Amino acid sequence: MRPTSNSNSRRRELWRRLDQVNDPELDEPITEMGFVERAEVAADGSVDVDFRLPTYFCSPNFAFLMLDGVRQALDALSWSPPYRVKLHDHMFAEEVNKGIAAGKLFGEIFGELTEDHDLENLREIFRTKAFKRRQEAVLHGFRQQGLTDREIVGMDLTAFDITGLEVVEAAKQKPRYREALLARWPNLRTGDPVFVTWEGTQILVGALGAHLADLRSVRINMEFNGALCRGLKHTRYKELDMVDGEPTLVDFIMDRVPVSDVAAERKQT
Repeated sequence: MRPTSNSNSRRRELWRRLDQVNDPELDEPITEMGFVERAEVAADGSVDVDFRLPTYFCSPNFAFLMLDGVRQALDALSWSPPYRVKLHDHMFAEEVNKGIAAGKLFGEIFGELTEDHDLENLREIFRTKAFKRRQEAVLHGFRQQGLTDREIVGMDLTAFDITGLEVVEAAKQKPRYREALLARWPNLRTGDPVFVTWEGTQILVGALGAHLADLRSVRINMEFNGALCRGLKHTRYKELDMVDGEPTLVDFIMDRVPVSDVAAERKQT
């Protein structure tokens, strides 16, 4: 492989790995949120990543979780390069950067700065929200394609895998929901229902409407936080390229939050 081709291939792999790292609170890729300021592969194969967040005072817990995700992504690169990850413009940037570089755990990095040395509980909260947000998108997608509630809630893993989705957001979230489902229930069998609560209870036909209402509240909260993050980041760095189609704070203030399932809701009723 020629040097230029090899460099391009490595650059594509680098960004593909970074695309898989999510903002834990929003369940959106850090690359789409614009948090990765720079990611480059040097001629010798080493990697530099510069990272920034919407505000100077963003939660250090969240900063660490994302940077730890970045570190795991870089550790998974096929050519095992040396790398440098640097957080910019954050109140704990120095502590985080030193800790990440040393491979330390959260408690080791922040020491007396926080009493919460165990982030597993926080990770679990975010996994729950991501599971619910992804599930809602897929459920609405199937409804919009004309499937009845009974067909949807009765779907097992085999049927789920072979049933396509035309709605863009639902199609995007389908493999992500499957991933979250199997992460939560790794022993799920092909004949088991795929639409269950986080606790593992199968969703019944008559309870689907109430379940979707609960999922919608989770999504609205996450979308509001996402709009807030984008707005703060846009203001802080005076960015001109806003993400098309994403809800903004104005949408929430004016009660214009997109509801993708309006037609499907009418059809079901």
